[in-house]
Amino acid sequence: MPLPTREQLGAAARIIYRAMPATPQYSWPLLNEALGTEAWIKHENHTPTGAFKVRGGLVYMHELARRAPHVRGVISATRGNHGQSVAFACGRQGMQATIVVPHGNSKEKNAAMRALGAKLIEHGKEFQESREHAVQLAEEQGLHMISSCHHDLINGVASYWMELFSAQPDLDTVFVPIGQGSGICGAIAARHALGLSTRIVGVVSAHALAYKLSYEQKRKLESPVTTITADGMACRVPDEASLAWITRYADDVVAVTDDEVEAAMRLYFMATHNVAEGAGAAPLAAAMQMKSRLAGRKIGIPLCGGNVDGEQFTRVLHGQPRTS
Repeated sequence: MPLPTREQLGAAARIIYRAMPATPQYSWPLLNEALGTEAWIKHENHTPTGAFKVRGGLVYMHELARRAPHVRGVISATRGNHGQSVAFACGRQGMQATIVVPHGNSKEKNAAMRALGAKLIEHGKEFQESREHAVQLAEEQGLHMISSCHHDLINGVASYWMELFSAQPDLDTVFVPIGQGSGICGAIAARHALGLSTRIVGVVSAHALAYKLSYEQKRKLESPVTTITADGMACRVPDEASLAWITRYADDVVAVTDDEVEAAMRLYFMATHNVAEGAGAAPLAAAMQMKSRLAGRKIGIPLCGGNVDGEQFTRVLHGQPRTS
């Protein structure tokens, strides 16, 4: 995929702003104190679906309706936020969304997708199995298959990075969680469109290392998934298109444990009273892990999603042990 131009990203943003406003970025004193530096939090937990993914869905479905008006039904696989994005955007285009999730997926994310009008199918033990089943159903039922990383999705997601980079153009480093790669690719696209030199650090779960291993060895590698907290980063097989960008343009990829993610979730709530899901708190966890190296640097951290089940969040806030 070629890098998008600033004009292309602007066109994508105009599509998004018909459905939602720009989200805020704040520098929270207690977070700055904890990190020992100036941090700007981009609040993608304040979108209509509680996560950044909705931006990509809006652009993708707008472009699909334009180039293929005969399509009436789409299908995709998700752990939740991508599925909510597709369902939300399908509702605006008058299309039917079918979403495949693994068994044991977040109950509240599943409920949100159904409330948005999606037909929900549970299949497989983890995301990759759900994705493969969605591809099969697309062929059998004549549905349009939406991948988790596509240039329309990236152009949409890049809008939040354009907002952040335009508001704070002197950020030294930003941290971005990696699920299937649209978030970090959006950051890369925005940085290049604006001609900035900001360092982009990808963040994976230490219990789902596919992208980190692939980045380090410059080839696609699978890795088992055992994360319980960071389900949005529970990737066993990297997406080839996003991996190509990450390998070429990212400045580093680091890993955070479920314990570190849960500590970041607690810190977000204590310092800002915002709720962060596991993947949404992973960038803060990475910044805390690298705290000694960030002193005096101005950093950007997306709180990219707040869709965590109440039962799980209660456990995390009380520091109770995880159960599989």
